[in-house]
Amino acid sequence: MDINSLSISMSAVSLSTDVQVAMLSKSLDTLENMGDGLTKMMESSVYPYLGQSIDYLV
Repeated sequence: MDINSLSISMSAVSLSTDVQVAMLSKSLDTLENMGDGLTKMMESSVYPYLGQSIDYLV
């Protein structure tokens, strides 16, 4: 196998791997943000009326 073609092939594989890692990183960031939003939404739905009125006796 020719050294030049081997070098080009290895460079293409390296570029492909770098692109895949970058895409995976962005996907993980997006999923983490969605998970945080879902957690906040679930926390607020447990007691939706908490703190909106006060019961008192005189």
